[in-house]
Amino acid sequence: MNTIIIDKEKCVQCGLCVSDCVSKCLDINQNNYPYMKEENMCLKCQHCMMICPAGALSFNDKKPEDSEPVKNDDILSLIKSRRSIRQFKDEELSEEEIQKIKDMLPYIPTGCNSHKLHFSFVEKKSVMRALKEKVNQTFIKLLNNKILSPLVSHFKVYKDCFEKGEDIIFRDAPHMIVVSSPITAPCAPQDPVIALSYIELYANSLGFGTCWCGYAEICIKLFPELSEILDIPKGYTPVYAMLLGKPAVKYQRTPQPEPYTISEIKDVVPKDSCIWCKTKRLLMNFLRG
Repeated sequence: MNTIIIDKEKCVQCGLCVSDCVSKCLDINQNNYPYMKEENMCLKCQHCMMICPAGALSFNDKKPEDSEPVKNDDILSLIKSRRSIRQFKDEELSEEEIQKIKDMLPYIPTGCNSHKLHFSFVEKKSVMRALKEKVNQTFIKLLNNKILSPLVSHFKVYKDCFEKGEDIIFRDAPHMIVVSSPITAPCAPQDPVIALSYIELYANSLGFGTCWCGYAEICIKLFPELSEILDIPKGYTPVYAMLLGKPAVKYQRTPQPEPYTISEIKDVVPKDSCIWCKTKRLLMNFLRG
């Protein structure tokens, strides 16, 4: 069960928690306080708790006072406080600001030291608007086509948004970086993800906001004309996309994430596994590879 608790004495009724809700599961009630409208849609991202300027919102059993304040004075603090930004200021980064990111790219590690990644930088808001319009129009045509609509069934819930011209895919970001790798690269799927991880942390250290954009990745792969607009070379596969710009929101505290499982291996302990167990493990190792 996902729920929020509002301290009405602290709440300043700014609405930031609602506007920054990724899945739109929060809303404002008749008394102008936020409430959980669609519990089953909640992603447990804790954005609502982290963005509240007054620390008035608790999420499930997590309280804002138990989080750390945001401070980017060291790399660990930066890692703890980075967030996916989905609300950007309506302004472009300067050429100098974008160049800082470009100058960092040669230092990004790649498998077998294969420096053949391709970076497509969308540097103008006008291009992002054009991409949005092209994607929205294409989705409307596909969703209205009975034969082709199953190909994009995942986007059916956004049909009204596409028709209204809302930017569901690119979130009105002023910039985007798409990383592509040669299909023959030794680590073709991994290198672009490593590259964007470095870009994200460096961009955040500069005060920029980023968002790993899976929807953009799907569109670029699904609509070949986008690869042409992004000048992706022949023989290259677009692997992932990241939105970039100046954030229009400021998070006040870090999240309280659930811990991952950790195995502490300090000795070799032989185990007698049956043939079937080994075969099953082998298949699982490559199931998502």
